[in-house]
Amino acid sequence: MSHARLEVKNLSWRPSKKAPNILHPTSFTLDCGRILGVVGANGAGKSTLLRTLYRYQAPTTGTIEVDGQNIWTMAPRAAARIVAAVLQEQPNDFALTVRDIVTLGRLPHRLGFSSPGRSCAQIIETVMEQADLSALADRQIGTLSGGERQRVMMARALAQAPRLLVLDEPTNHLDIQHQLELLQLVKSMDVTVVVSLHDLNMAASYCDDILVMEDGHNIAFGPPKVVLTETLVSSAFGVSAQLEQLSKSQINHFSFQLNS
Repeated sequence: MSHARLEVKNLSWRPSKKAPNILHPTSFTLDCGRILGVVGANGAGKSTLLRTLYRYQAPTTGTIEVDGQNIWTMAPRAAARIVAAVLQEQPNDFALTVRDIVTLGRLPHRLGFSSPGRSCAQIIETVMEQADLSALADRQIGTLSGGERQRVMMARALAQAPRLLVLDEPTNHLDIQHQLELLQLVKSMDVTVVVSLHDLNMAASYCDDILVMEDGHNIAFGPPKVVLTETLVSSAFGVSAQLEQLSKSQINHFSFQLNS
């Protein structure tokens, strides 16, 4: 894998010509190897933005460039060698093994119906080891816990050897331990990452940059300590946010209460 520079220029999306924008014109640049956390209240447009990044829905306006290449002008197979995604949905074909699922990540790199080659097999073993899945390789996916299944989906995405990894709420429905393990795995990867997260404290701890969204608008972009202010968070989430700095770690921590 090798990380890439992501440039989003004037990107917007609406479901039809007569419908209002769900995602309003948005621009930002994410440098190579950085992790971008996309945060905002429910309905802020986070998933809509991410769906354009992993080529699920075509932008209404604007471009998405990875190392200067517009991913929406590429053939799907070529784009899948550059961008990979991990979504909230868990796999539902419980008859497949962990190795079967991870092997699917190599499909964009294979010619026609050819079998995986020696290099593919090595990549598969490497990413399973990185995701701590080697001991589970022959287990059927249906026998795994939610956290283990999410690690499998991460390994499948990494097997694509992408330069950009898009994660849509990857920690949803996971307990705290598995959330932390998954985010630590993301941080250890040599790949540029865009991840949407609900937990602001996790976003501040694991992300290099933060994009805050509100009603489909990009209202702030930059390092967590610059972007995540009490005023902005309170406004974007409709709560009263209090920022505390944990002195030993120098990590910012938010606590919240409902506005009265």
